Amino acid sequence: MSTDSEPEPGPEPAPEPGPDPGPEPDAAADVPWQRLDTRVVWVDTAKTVLSMVPAGVAIAFFGAEINWGSMGPILVASALGVLGGLADLLRWVKTRYRITDDYVERRTGLLVRKHRSIRRDRIRSVDTSAKFRHRLTGLRVVTVGAGQHSATGESALTLDAVRAETAERLRQELLYGGPVEHTDTAGAEAEAEPAPTPRDEQVYARLQRSWVLYNVFSVWAFLMAGGLLWGTYWALRMFGVDLRGFVEGLVDWDAIGGGWTIAIGVATVGVIGVAGLAINFFTENWRFVLVRVPGDRGTVLRTSQGLFKTREVNRDDNRLRGVSIDEPLLWRWMGMADTAVISTGLTMMSMTPSAQILPRGPIGVARRVAGQVLRTDHSPLDRPLRPHPLRALRRRVGWALIATAGVTGLLAWLTTLIDAMPGRVWLAGLALLPITLALAAVAYRSLGHTVADGYLVTRSGAWSRSTAALQSRAIVGVTFRQSLLQRRLRLATVEVSTAAGFGAYQAIDVESADAVDLADRAVPGLLTEFRAPAPATAPADAAADTVAEPAGAQAQP
Repeated sequence: MSTDSEPEPGPEPAPEPGPDPGPEPDAAADVPWQRLDTRVVWVDTAKTVLSMVPAGVAIAFFGAEINWGSMGPILVASALGVLGGLADLLRWVKTRYRITDDYVERRTGLLVRKHRSIRRDRIRSVDTSAKFRHRLTGLRVVTVGAGQHSATGESALTLDAVRAETAERLRQELLYGGPVEHTDTAGAEAEAEPAPTPRDEQVYARLQRSWVLYNVFSVWAFLMAGGLLWGTYWALRMFGVDLRGFVEGLVDWDAIGGGWTIAIGVATVGVIGVAGLAINFFTENWRFVLVRVPGDRGTVLRTSQGLFKTREVNRDDNRLRGVSIDEPLLWRWMGMADTAVISTGLTMMSMTPSAQILPRGPIGVARRVAGQVLRTDHSPLDRPLRPHPLRALRRRVGWALIATAGVTGLLAWLTTLIDAMPGRVWLAGLALLPITLALAAVAYRSLGHTVADGYLVTRSGAWSRSTAALQSRAIVGVTFRQSLLQRRLRLATVEVSTAAGFGAYQAIDVESADAVDLADRAVPGLLTEFRAPAPATAPADAAADTVAEPAGAQAQP
Protein backbone atom coordinates (compact mmCIF):
# COMPACT_ATOMS: atom_id res chain seq x y z
CA MET A 1 0.00 0.00 0.00
CA SER A 2 1.42 3.37 -1.02
CA THR A 3 2.29 5.75 1.77
CA ASP A 4 1.28 8.74 -0.43
CA SER A 5 -2.39 7.77 -0.70
CA GLU A 6 -4.86 9.79 1.35
CA PRO A 7 -7.41 8.03 3.55
CA GLU A 8 -11.00 7.96 2.36
CA PRO A 9 -13.20 10.56 3.98
CA GLY A 10 -15.49 9.28 6.62
CA PRO A 11 -16.93 10.13 9.99
CA GLU A 12 -14.29 10.88 12.56
CA PRO A 13 -14.29 8.46 15.45
CA ALA A 14 -15.33 9.77 18.81
CA PRO A 15 -12.35 10.53 21.04
CA GLU A 16 -11.66 7.92 23.64
CA PRO A 17 -11.95 9.12 27.21
CA GLY A 18 -8.63 9.44 28.94
CA PRO A 19 -6.76 11.51 31.47
CA ASP A 20 -6.26 15.19 30.83
CA PRO A 21 -2.69 15.66 29.50
CA GLY A 22 -2.39 18.84 31.49
CA PRO A 23 -2.12 22.49 30.48
CA GLU A 24 0.70 23.85 28.36
CA PRO A 25 2.70 26.76 29.82
CA ASP A 26 0.64 29.33 27.91
CA ALA A 27 -2.66 27.53 28.56
CA ALA A 28 -2.40 27.18 32.33
CA ALA A 29 -4.17 30.43 33.10
CA ASP A 30 -6.24 28.77 35.83
CA VAL A 31 -3.10 28.06 37.89
CA PRO A 32 -2.31 31.12 40.04
CA TRP A 33 1.14 32.64 40.31
CA GLN A 34 2.56 32.67 43.83
CA ARG A 35 5.04 34.86 45.67
CA LEU A 36 7.96 33.71 47.70
CA ASP A 37 7.27 33.60 51.42
CA THR A 38 6.78 36.99 53.06
CA ARG A 39 9.24 36.13 55.83
CA VAL A 40 11.98 36.68 53.26
CA VAL A 41 11.29 40.41 53.60
CA TRP A 42 11.99 40.34 57.33
CA VAL A 43 15.11 38.24 56.81
CA ASP A 44 16.44 40.73 54.26
CA THR A 45 15.63 43.66 56.55
CA ALA A 46 17.54 42.04 59.40
CA LYS A 47 20.43 41.29 57.03
CA THR A 48 20.58 44.94 56.01
CA VAL A 49 20.54 46.18 59.60
CA LEU A 50 23.18 43.69 60.79
CA SER A 51 25.51 44.66 57.96
CA MET A 52 25.61 48.21 59.37
CA VAL A 53 26.21 47.14 62.98
CA PRO A 54 30.05 46.95 62.92
CA ALA A 55 30.48 50.38 61.42
CA GLY A 56 27.79 51.82 63.68
CA VAL A 57 29.35 50.40 66.84
CA ALA A 58 32.78 51.65 65.84
CA ILE A 59 31.52 55.16 65.21
CA ALA A 60 29.29 55.32 68.30
CA PHE A 61 31.75 54.01 70.91
CA PHE A 62 35.18 54.63 69.40
CA GLY A 63 34.52 57.70 67.28
CA ALA A 64 37.44 59.69 68.70
CA GLU A 65 39.92 56.84 68.45
CA ILE A 66 38.96 55.42 65.08
CA ASN A 67 41.60 55.33 62.40
CA TRP A 68 39.44 56.51 59.49
CA GLY A 69 42.09 55.45 57.03
CA SER A 70 41.44 51.83 58.00
CA MET A 71 37.64 52.11 57.87
CA GLY A 72 37.56 51.36 54.14
CA PRO A 73 37.01 47.56 54.33
CA ILE A 74 34.32 47.87 57.01
CA LEU A 75 32.47 50.59 55.12
CA VAL A 76 32.67 48.59 51.89
CA ALA A 77 31.32 45.48 53.67
CA SER A 78 28.46 47.53 55.15
CA ALA A 79 27.62 49.02 51.76
CA LEU A 80 27.62 45.61 50.12
CA GLY A 81 25.37 44.26 52.86
CA VAL A 82 22.87 47.10 52.40
CA LEU A 83 22.87 46.73 48.62
CA GLY A 84 22.48 42.95 48.94
CA GLY A 85 19.50 43.35 51.25
CA LEU A 86 17.82 45.81 48.91
CA ALA A 87 18.47 43.53 45.94
CA ASP A 88 16.87 40.60 47.78
CA LEU A 89 13.86 42.77 48.62
CA LEU A 90 13.40 43.72 44.97
CA ARG A 91 13.82 40.06 44.00
CA TRP A 92 10.95 39.14 46.32
CA VAL A 93 8.77 41.89 44.87
CA LYS A 94 9.34 40.85 41.24
CA THR A 95 9.48 37.04 41.60
CA ARG A 96 6.49 34.78 40.92
CA TYR A 97 6.34 31.04 40.52
CA ARG A 98 3.79 28.35 39.87
CA ILE A 99 3.74 24.58 39.46
CA THR A 100 1.31 23.05 37.02
CA ASP A 101 0.74 19.39 36.26
CA ASP A 102 3.39 19.56 33.53
CA TYR A 103 5.70 22.48 34.28
CA VAL A 104 7.62 24.34 36.98
CA GLU A 105 7.68 28.04 36.07
CA ARG A 106 9.31 31.14 37.50
CA ARG A 107 9.19 34.80 36.50
CA THR A 108 11.68 37.29 37.89
CA GLY A 109 13.63 40.42 36.99
CA LEU A 110 13.18 44.18 37.38
CA LEU A 111 14.68 45.74 34.26
CA VAL A 112 15.02 42.50 32.32
CA ARG A 113 12.17 40.08 32.84
CA LYS A 114 13.02 36.38 32.76
CA HIS A 115 10.62 33.48 32.41
CA ARG A 116 12.03 30.02 33.17
CA SER A 117 10.08 26.79 32.79
CA ILE A 118 11.07 23.15 33.27
CA ARG A 119 8.99 20.17 32.28
CA ARG A 120 8.30 18.00 35.28
CA ASP A 121 9.25 14.84 33.42
CA ARG A 122 12.70 16.36 32.76
CA ILE A 123 13.51 17.04 36.42
CA ARG A 124 16.70 15.26 37.49
CA SER A 125 17.08 16.49 41.05
CA VAL A 126 15.33 18.58 43.68
CA ASP A 127 17.65 20.06 46.32
CA THR A 128 16.65 21.87 49.48
CA SER A 129 19.08 24.04 51.41
CA ALA A 130 18.91 26.63 54.14
CA LYS A 131 21.39 29.16 55.42
CA PHE A 132 21.44 29.94 59.12
CA ARG A 133 19.13 32.92 58.72
CA HIS A 134 16.69 30.75 56.75
CA ARG A 135 16.67 28.07 59.44
CA LEU A 136 15.93 30.64 62.14
CA THR A 137 12.81 31.74 60.25
CA GLY A 138 11.69 28.33 59.00
CA LEU A 139 12.55 28.94 55.34
CA ARG A 140 14.19 26.76 52.71
CA VAL A 141 15.73 27.27 49.26
CA VAL A 142 14.43 24.81 46.66
CA THR A 143 16.64 24.12 43.62
CA VAL A 144 15.10 22.20 40.72
CA GLY A 145 17.69 20.75 38.36
CA ALA A 146 17.01 19.42 34.88
CA GLY A 147 20.51 19.18 33.42
CA GLN A 148 20.95 22.87 32.58
CA HIS A 149 24.62 22.93 33.57
CA SER A 150 25.56 20.10 31.25
CA ALA A 151 23.20 20.96 28.43
CA THR A 152 22.85 24.70 28.00
CA GLY A 153 25.11 26.24 30.62
CA GLU A 154 22.13 27.76 32.44
CA SER A 155 21.68 27.56 36.16
CA ALA A 156 18.99 25.45 37.79
CA LEU A 157 15.63 26.92 38.74
CA THR A 158 15.83 28.22 42.30
CA LEU A 159 13.04 29.32 44.66
CA ASP A 160 14.66 31.44 47.39
CA ALA A 161 12.86 31.09 49.73
CA VAL A 162 9.71 29.17 50.67
CA ARG A 163 8.47 27.75 53.93
CA ALA A 164 9.92 24.47 55.15
CA GLU A 165 6.55 22.71 54.79
CA THR A 166 6.18 23.98 51.23
CA ALA A 167 9.70 22.90 50.35
CA GLU A 168 9.05 19.37 51.63
CA ARG A 169 5.74 19.17 49.75
CA LEU A 170 7.38 20.36 46.52
CA ARG A 171 10.19 17.86 46.91
CA GLN A 172 7.78 14.98 47.38
CA GLU A 173 5.56 16.01 44.46
CA LEU A 174 8.32 16.78 41.97
CA LEU A 175 10.38 13.69 42.78
CA TYR A 176 7.70 11.09 43.47
CA GLY A 177 4.99 12.41 41.16
CA GLY A 178 1.35 13.01 41.95
CA PRO A 179 -1.07 15.92 41.45
CA VAL A 180 -0.13 19.42 42.48
CA GLU A 181 -2.24 21.23 45.05
CA HIS A 182 -2.24 24.97 44.25
CA THR A 183 -2.62 27.81 46.71
CA ASP A 184 -4.49 31.02 46.15
CA THR A 185 -2.38 33.25 48.36
CA ALA A 186 1.30 33.37 49.18
CA GLY A 187 2.24 31.24 52.14
CA ALA A 188 -1.20 29.64 52.53
CA GLU A 189 -1.02 25.85 52.58
CA ALA A 190 -3.63 23.91 50.64
CA GLU A 191 -5.51 21.02 52.15
CA ALA A 192 -4.00 18.03 50.39
CA GLU A 193 -3.32 14.41 50.95
CA PRO A 194 0.10 13.92 52.50
CA ALA A 195 2.77 12.70 50.13
CA PRO A 196 3.78 9.06 50.50
CA THR A 197 6.47 8.62 53.10
CA PRO A 198 9.44 6.66 51.79
CA ARG A 199 10.17 3.47 53.71
CA ASP A 200 12.87 0.82 53.84
CA GLU A 201 15.68 3.35 53.59
CA GLN A 202 19.12 1.91 52.89
CA VAL A 203 21.80 3.86 54.74
CA TYR A 204 25.18 3.58 52.99
CA ALA A 205 27.37 6.03 54.92
CA ARG A 206 27.37 8.44 57.83
CA LEU A 207 29.91 11.07 58.82
CA GLN A 208 32.95 9.74 60.67
CA ARG A 209 35.01 12.20 62.72
CA SER A 210 38.26 10.69 61.46
CA TRP A 211 37.44 11.96 57.94
CA VAL A 212 38.53 15.43 59.03
CA LEU A 213 42.16 14.29 58.66
CA TYR A 214 41.61 13.89 54.91
CA ASN A 215 40.39 17.48 54.54
CA VAL A 216 42.78 19.69 56.50
CA PHE A 217 46.17 18.94 54.91
CA SER A 218 45.90 21.15 51.88
CA VAL A 219 47.32 24.34 50.40
CA TRP A 220 43.90 25.85 51.14
CA ALA A 221 44.95 25.90 54.81
CA PHE A 222 47.46 28.67 54.11
CA LEU A 223 44.98 30.58 51.95
CA MET A 224 42.30 30.38 54.62
CA ALA A 225 44.78 31.47 57.30
CA GLY A 226 45.86 34.39 55.15
CA GLY A 227 42.26 35.54 54.78
CA LEU A 228 41.54 35.20 58.50
CA LEU A 229 44.69 37.08 59.52
CA TRP A 230 44.06 39.84 56.96
CA GLY A 231 40.48 40.34 58.17
CA THR A 232 41.54 40.32 61.83
CA TYR A 233 44.34 42.80 61.18
CA TRP A 234 42.07 45.36 59.51
CA ALA A 235 39.25 44.89 62.02
CA LEU A 236 41.57 45.51 64.99
CA ARG A 237 43.29 48.40 63.25
CA MET A 238 39.95 50.11 62.88
CA PHE A 239 39.71 50.19 66.67
CA GLY A 240 43.28 51.42 67.08
CA VAL A 241 44.87 48.02 67.86
CA ASP A 242 48.18 47.42 66.07
CA LEU A 243 48.34 43.64 65.59
CA ARG A 244 51.66 43.85 63.77
CA GLY A 245 53.30 45.73 66.62
CA PHE A 246 51.87 43.25 69.13
CA VAL A 247 53.41 40.29 67.24
CA GLU A 248 56.76 42.08 66.87
CA GLY A 249 56.88 42.69 70.60
CA LEU A 250 56.30 39.07 71.59
CA VAL A 251 59.84 37.81 70.89
CA ASP A 252 63.21 39.25 70.01
CA TRP A 253 63.07 38.13 66.40
CA ASP A 254 66.56 39.46 65.61
CA ALA A 255 68.06 37.19 68.24
CA ILE A 256 66.15 34.17 66.95
CA GLY A 257 67.34 34.64 63.39
CA GLY A 258 65.66 34.75 60.02
CA GLY A 259 65.42 30.97 59.57
CA TRP A 260 63.60 30.34 62.84
CA THR A 261 61.41 33.38 62.27
CA ILE A 262 60.24 32.00 58.93
CA ALA A 263 59.72 28.52 60.41
CA ILE A 264 57.64 29.86 63.32
CA GLY A 265 55.58 32.05 60.97
CA VAL A 266 54.85 29.19 58.56
CA ALA A 267 53.97 26.84 61.43
CA THR A 268 51.64 29.40 63.02
CA VAL A 269 49.87 30.15 59.75
CA GLY A 270 49.59 26.42 59.05
CA VAL A 271 48.03 25.68 62.45
CA ILE A 272 45.50 28.51 62.00
CA GLY A 273 44.64 27.26 58.53
CA VAL A 274 44.27 23.63 59.65
CA ALA A 275 41.97 24.70 62.48
CA GLY A 276 39.92 26.79 60.05
CA LEU A 277 39.59 23.91 57.56
CA ALA A 278 38.59 21.52 60.36
CA ILE A 279 35.86 23.86 61.55
CA ASN A 280 34.70 24.40 57.99
CA PHE A 281 34.58 20.62 57.36
CA PHE A 282 32.37 19.92 60.36
CA THR A 283 30.03 22.84 59.70
CA GLU A 284 29.52 21.76 56.09
CA ASN A 285 29.20 18.01 56.71
CA TRP A 286 27.58 17.90 60.13
CA ARG A 287 25.16 14.94 60.41
CA PHE A 288 26.02 13.81 56.90
CA VAL A 289 24.14 10.73 55.73
CA LEU A 290 23.94 8.95 52.36
CA VAL A 291 20.74 6.96 51.96
CA ARG A 292 18.71 5.34 49.17
CA VAL A 293 15.00 6.02 49.49
CA PRO A 294 12.25 4.20 47.54
CA GLY A 295 9.66 6.32 45.76
CA ASP A 296 6.77 6.08 43.34
CA ARG A 297 9.01 6.42 40.27
CA GLY A 298 11.89 4.28 41.51
CA THR A 299 14.50 5.03 44.10
CA VAL A 300 16.32 8.22 45.04
CA LEU A 301 19.90 8.59 46.25
CA ARG A 302 19.83 11.26 48.94
CA THR A 303 22.53 13.13 50.85
CA SER A 304 21.79 15.53 53.70
CA GLN A 305 24.35 17.56 55.62
CA GLY A 306 25.14 20.89 57.26
CA LEU A 307 25.19 22.64 60.63
CA PHE A 308 24.50 26.33 60.04
CA LYS A 309 23.65 25.87 56.37
CA THR A 310 21.79 22.64 55.70
CA ARG A 311 21.59 21.01 52.28
CA GLU A 312 19.68 18.01 50.96
CA VAL A 313 20.30 16.63 47.47
CA ASN A 314 18.07 14.01 45.85
CA ARG A 315 19.32 12.15 42.77
CA ASP A 316 16.95 10.06 40.69
CA ASP A 317 18.36 6.55 40.33
CA ASN A 318 16.72 6.31 36.90
CA ARG A 319 19.32 8.88 35.76
CA LEU A 320 22.28 7.09 37.37
CA ARG A 321 24.87 5.93 34.82
CA GLY A 322 27.93 5.09 36.93
CA VAL A 323 30.39 6.13 39.65
CA SER A 324 33.81 7.78 39.60
CA ILE A 325 36.55 7.85 42.27
CA ASP A 326 39.37 10.42 42.21
CA GLU A 327 42.60 9.96 44.19
CA PRO A 328 44.83 13.08 44.44
CA LEU A 329 48.52 12.33 43.98
CA LEU A 330 49.94 14.28 46.92
CA TRP A 331 47.51 12.65 49.36
CA ARG A 332 47.35 9.20 47.80
CA TRP A 333 49.65 7.86 50.52
CA MET A 334 46.83 8.60 52.98
CA GLY A 335 44.31 6.60 50.95
CA MET A 336 42.27 9.72 50.20
CA ALA A 337 39.48 9.67 47.62
CA ASP A 338 36.63 11.79 46.25
CA THR A 339 33.48 9.90 45.24
CA ALA A 340 30.87 11.11 42.74
CA VAL A 341 28.06 9.60 40.70
CA ILE A 342 27.90 9.79 36.91
CA SER A 343 24.34 10.87 36.23
CA THR A 344 22.46 12.81 33.60
CA GLY A 345 21.60 16.33 34.65
CA LEU A 346 24.17 16.59 37.46
CA THR A 347 27.11 18.88 36.87
CA MET A 348 30.59 17.68 37.82
CA MET A 349 32.19 21.15 37.92
CA SER A 350 29.76 23.24 39.95
CA MET A 351 30.73 25.07 43.14
CA THR A 352 27.94 23.03 44.79
CA PRO A 353 28.76 19.59 43.45
CA SER A 354 25.48 17.68 43.38
CA ALA A 355 27.31 14.73 41.83
CA GLN A 356 29.52 14.25 44.90
CA ILE A 357 27.98 11.66 47.21
CA LEU A 358 30.67 11.44 49.92
CA PRO A 359 32.94 13.95 51.62
CA ARG A 360 36.63 13.43 50.94
CA GLY A 361 37.56 10.34 52.90
CA PRO A 362 39.25 6.92 52.90
CA ILE A 363 39.45 4.94 49.66
CA GLY A 364 38.08 1.83 51.37
CA VAL A 365 34.82 3.58 52.23
CA ALA A 366 34.63 5.07 48.74
CA ARG A 367 34.93 1.66 47.04
CA ARG A 368 32.42 0.06 49.37
CA VAL A 369 29.85 2.80 48.87
CA ALA A 370 30.42 2.82 45.10
CA GLY A 371 29.62 -0.89 44.92
CA GLN A 372 26.45 -0.41 46.97
CA VAL A 373 25.33 2.51 44.82
CA LEU A 374 25.81 0.54 41.58
CA ARG A 375 23.92 -2.44 43.04
CA THR A 376 25.93 -5.08 41.20
CA ASP A 377 26.93 -8.52 42.51
CA HIS A 378 30.59 -7.56 42.16
CA SER A 379 31.58 -3.91 42.02
CA PRO A 380 33.16 -3.13 38.62
CA LEU A 381 35.54 -0.75 40.40
CA ASP A 382 37.06 -3.73 42.22
CA ARG A 383 37.76 -5.66 39.02
CA PRO A 384 41.41 -6.02 37.99
CA LEU A 385 42.23 -3.59 35.19
CA ARG A 386 44.12 -4.48 32.04
CA PRO A 387 47.52 -2.71 31.96
CA HIS A 388 48.57 -0.68 28.95
CA PRO A 389 51.67 -1.48 26.85
CA LEU A 390 55.09 -0.18 27.86
CA ARG A 391 55.06 1.99 24.75
CA ALA A 392 52.63 4.25 26.64
CA LEU A 393 55.41 4.85 29.18
CA ARG A 394 57.78 5.84 26.36
CA ARG A 395 55.27 8.45 25.24
CA ARG A 396 55.08 9.97 28.72
CA VAL A 397 58.84 9.93 29.14
CA GLY A 398 59.08 11.82 25.86
CA TRP A 399 56.72 14.50 27.13
CA ALA A 400 58.73 14.73 30.37
CA LEU A 401 61.95 15.31 28.41
CA ILE A 402 60.26 17.91 26.19
CA ALA A 403 58.89 19.80 29.22
CA THR A 404 62.27 19.80 30.94
CA ALA A 405 64.07 20.95 27.80
CA GLY A 406 61.50 23.72 27.28
CA VAL A 407 61.92 25.13 30.80
CA THR A 408 65.71 24.88 30.58
CA GLY A 409 65.77 26.64 27.22
CA LEU A 410 63.47 29.39 28.49
CA LEU A 411 65.73 30.08 31.48
CA ALA A 412 68.81 30.11 29.25
CA TRP A 413 67.14 32.61 26.92
CA LEU A 414 66.16 34.86 29.85
CA THR A 415 69.78 34.98 31.04
CA THR A 416 70.73 36.59 27.71
CA LEU A 417 68.07 39.27 28.16
CA ILE A 418 68.34 40.06 31.87
CA ASP A 419 71.81 40.93 33.11
CA ALA A 420 70.82 40.58 36.76
CA MET A 421 70.09 36.87 36.39
CA PRO A 422 72.94 34.47 37.24
CA GLY A 423 74.55 32.89 34.19
CA ARG A 424 73.93 29.34 35.37
CA VAL A 425 70.31 29.73 36.42
CA TRP A 426 69.36 27.52 33.44
CA LEU A 427 70.71 24.56 35.43
CA ALA A 428 67.63 24.88 37.64
CA GLY A 429 65.59 23.62 34.68
CA LEU A 430 67.52 20.38 34.71
CA ALA A 431 66.44 19.86 38.33
CA LEU A 432 62.91 19.33 37.01
CA LEU A 433 63.97 16.18 35.16
CA PRO A 434 63.60 13.77 38.13
CA ILE A 435 60.18 15.27 38.93
CA THR A 436 58.86 15.03 35.36
CA LEU A 437 60.19 11.49 34.97
CA ALA A 438 58.52 10.49 38.25
CA LEU A 439 55.23 12.01 37.06
CA ALA A 440 55.59 10.09 33.79
CA ALA A 441 55.96 6.82 35.71
CA VAL A 442 52.99 7.65 37.95
CA ALA A 443 50.84 8.55 34.93
CA TYR A 444 51.72 5.26 33.24
CA ARG A 445 50.95 3.18 36.32
CA SER A 446 47.55 4.88 36.54
CA LEU A 447 46.49 3.62 33.10
CA GLY A 448 44.06 0.73 32.95
CA HIS A 449 40.72 -0.42 31.58
CA THR A 450 38.29 -3.31 31.57
CA VAL A 451 34.72 -4.22 30.68
CA ALA A 452 32.81 -6.09 33.39
CA ASP A 453 29.23 -6.47 34.64
CA GLY A 454 27.87 -4.18 31.92
CA TYR A 455 30.27 -1.35 32.78
CA LEU A 456 33.24 0.18 31.01
CA VAL A 457 35.90 0.93 33.61
CA THR A 458 38.69 3.37 32.74
CA ARG A 459 41.50 4.76 34.87
CA SER A 460 44.03 7.50 34.12
CA GLY A 461 45.64 10.62 35.55
CA ALA A 462 48.92 11.71 37.12
CA TRP A 463 48.02 14.51 39.54
CA SER A 464 44.62 12.96 40.26
CA ARG A 465 44.06 9.30 39.38
CA SER A 466 40.46 8.98 38.26
CA THR A 467 38.65 5.65 38.00
CA ALA A 468 35.24 5.76 36.31
CA ALA A 469 32.71 2.95 35.84
CA LEU A 470 30.20 3.85 33.11
CA GLN A 471 27.20 1.77 32.10
CA SER A 472 27.51 0.34 28.60
CA ARG A 473 23.92 1.27 27.82
CA ALA A 474 24.74 4.92 28.57
CA ILE A 475 27.35 5.09 25.79
CA VAL A 476 26.02 6.82 22.67
CA GLY A 477 29.16 7.07 20.54
CA VAL A 478 32.79 6.04 20.22
CA THR A 479 35.73 8.06 18.86
CA PHE A 480 39.19 6.68 18.05
CA ARG A 481 42.06 9.19 18.21
CA GLN A 482 45.70 8.79 17.20
CA SER A 483 48.36 11.48 17.25
CA LEU A 484 51.49 11.17 15.13
CA LEU A 485 53.44 9.80 18.08
CA GLN A 486 50.65 7.37 18.94
CA ARG A 487 50.67 6.04 15.37
CA ARG A 488 54.39 5.48 15.56
CA LEU A 489 54.03 3.65 18.87
CA ARG A 490 50.95 1.71 17.69
CA LEU A 491 48.75 3.26 20.39
CA ALA A 492 45.25 4.73 20.28
CA THR A 493 42.84 6.55 22.56
CA VAL A 494 39.28 5.24 22.78
CA GLU A 495 36.81 7.94 23.82
CA VAL A 496 33.19 7.08 24.58
CA SER A 497 30.48 9.75 24.56
CA THR A 498 27.59 9.86 26.99
CA ALA A 499 24.93 12.28 28.16
CA ALA A 500 26.04 11.95 31.78
CA GLY A 501 28.92 13.25 33.88
CA PHE A 502 31.69 14.95 31.92
CA GLY A 503 30.13 13.85 28.62
CA ALA A 504 33.12 11.75 27.52
CA TYR A 505 35.43 9.19 29.12
CA GLN A 506 38.71 7.92 27.69
CA ALA A 507 40.84 4.82 27.67
CA ILE A 508 44.16 6.47 26.86
CA ASP A 509 47.02 4.80 24.97
CA VAL A 510 45.59 1.32 24.52
CA GLU A 511 47.07 -1.10 22.02
CA SER A 512 45.87 0.09 18.60
CA ALA A 513 45.08 -3.49 17.58
CA ASP A 514 42.78 -3.82 20.63
CA ALA A 515 41.04 -0.44 20.36
CA VAL A 516 38.12 -1.60 18.23
CA ASP A 517 37.73 -4.78 20.27
CA LEU A 518 37.53 -2.71 23.47
CA ALA A 519 34.83 -0.47 22.00
CA ASP A 520 32.93 -3.48 20.68
CA ARG A 521 32.97 -5.16 24.09
CA ALA A 522 31.94 -1.94 25.81
CA VAL A 523 28.99 -1.38 23.46
CA PRO A 524 28.16 -4.66 21.68
CA GLY A 525 26.85 -4.13 18.17
CA LEU A 526 27.64 -0.41 17.92
CA LEU A 527 30.53 -0.91 15.46
CA THR A 528 29.25 -4.01 13.68
CA GLU A 529 28.28 -2.25 10.46
CA PHE A 530 31.60 -0.36 10.35
CA ARG A 531 33.84 -3.38 10.76
CA ALA A 532 35.08 -4.97 7.54
CA PRO A 533 35.88 -8.67 7.97
CA ALA A 534 39.52 -9.48 7.28
CA PRO A 535 40.29 -11.80 4.32
CA ALA A 536 40.65 -15.43 5.30
CA THR A 537 44.12 -15.64 3.71
CA ALA A 538 45.39 -12.38 5.18
CA PRO A 539 48.34 -12.72 7.54
CA ALA A 540 47.87 -11.96 11.20
CA ASP A 541 49.80 -8.66 11.05
CA ALA A 542 47.69 -7.36 8.16
CA ALA A 543 44.49 -8.32 9.96
CA ALA A 544 45.65 -6.45 13.05
CA ASP A 545 46.40 -3.37 10.98
CA THR A 546 42.92 -3.56 9.42
CA VAL A 547 41.26 -3.65 12.83
CA ALA A 548 43.40 -0.83 14.19
CA GLU A 549 41.91 1.76 11.85
CA PRO A 550 38.16 1.16 11.41
CA ALA A 551 36.04 3.14 9.03
CA GLY A 552 34.93 6.40 10.58
CA ALA A 553 37.77 6.60 13.08
CA GLN A 554 38.93 10.14 13.74
CA ALA A 555 42.68 10.73 13.75
CA GLN A 556 43.87 13.93 15.35
CA PRO A 557 47.51 15.01 15.54
